[in-house]
Amino acid sequence: MAVKLPIYLDNAATTRTDPRVVEAMLPAFNDTYGNPGSRNHRFGWESEELVDTARRQVADLIGADRKEIIFTSGATESNNLAIKGAASMYATKPAGEKNRGHIITAAHEHKAVLDPVKRLAKDGFDITILEPPADGVITAQMVKDAMRDDTILVTIMWANNEIGTINEVPDIGALCHERGVVFHTDATQWVGKMPTDVNKDNVDLLSLSGHKMYGPKGVGALYVRRRRPRVRLTAIIEGGGQERGMRSGTLNVPGIVGLGKACELCALEMDAERERLYKLRVKLEQGITGQLDHVQINGHAEKRLAHLTNISYGFVEGESMMMAVKDIAVSSGSACTSASLEPSYVLKSLGVGDDLAHSSLRMSLGRWSTDEEVDYTIGKVVEAVKKLRELSPLYDMHNEGIDLSKVEWQAH
Repeated sequence: MAVKLPIYLDNAATTRTDPRVVEAMLPAFNDTYGNPGSRNHRFGWESEELVDTARRQVADLIGADRKEIIFTSGATESNNLAIKGAASMYATKPAGEKNRGHIITAAHEHKAVLDPVKRLAKDGFDITILEPPADGVITAQMVKDAMRDDTILVTIMWANNEIGTINEVPDIGALCHERGVVFHTDATQWVGKMPTDVNKDNVDLLSLSGHKMYGPKGVGALYVRRRRPRVRLTAIIEGGGQERGMRSGTLNVPGIVGLGKACELCALEMDAERERLYKLRVKLEQGITGQLDHVQINGHAEKRLAHLTNISYGFVEGESMMMAVKDIAVSSGSACTSASLEPSYVLKSLGVGDDLAHSSLRMSLGRWSTDEEVDYTIGKVVEAVKKLRELSPLYDMHNEGIDLSKVEWQAH
């Protein structure tokens, strides 16, 4: 079977919208087009019914009550609402004062978490940023060791977007509940791929995004716990009181319908899909590492998502590597930071050197990935690395037994 090029292996950046999702969305553009906030006529009622159905579909996927789902424009907004909203609500001192409360996060979080946290640091909150170990897994013990009497919020992602490692979210959540601390998780890469139950997993606030699980772009949700404990947030978008007053603005009904349908499909197909993608990922990794030396799979060997792998290639220049595999859509880091020439801050936080961080490729499989595509990718990557190493004097020196760390380089 011929492989159709280019091949898409960047599903951690975004996924193709499932045709079944598109089909579900279409009536919300032309048929059921009323404003769900219009409560005095049938057009509004019908749109509100579509939104209610989607709210239930999202809630069912994560084990929540539909009243706990707040629709947003995506995970970035959800993260901002969760982090800034919780910090403002539970601050120990009023705005303008110092030491308003302590917040814990990790150095390899997505920028949509790190940047709001850094903003809060300027607003008087104390921040602890945990440095992940070499395997990339944040443990409950690490969070416990960082906690203080004035800790008000912990925000730790469920699964990392660049290396796929899975943090100890249920245990971290249990610890937070023991201490009376609000716990938020950015579950953008997790939801729709792995089983989720916000109650059993001890989550207070959870961010998710439609376009990471075969839904449309521009729509997401925030889970906000309503009981045991009830979590309150200060709104960051005001002007109408929609979404329980937490997120004002006319609802994106077609997008919300698409998000709901995407969640419903993930609930039905997630287990079988995860098993299939895990086999493809193992095949991809073994096919590459079995034919090349000086390659490194980044992150924990087992505690990571089934569909994502991040591999560094020694003695290869990163930009040349990307050009050599240009008919395969891969990433050298997060899609939100890939325009930067700096090596991945996620890999650097694990202690990966600049050279290896620059030469890393993130490959993320998806619903339409095939065995044939994986076979082609293995062959193309192995061929590219071997050709590039033929041009590398450093690789030759290494093979001759020269310790490159002891070479004194001279500038001319």
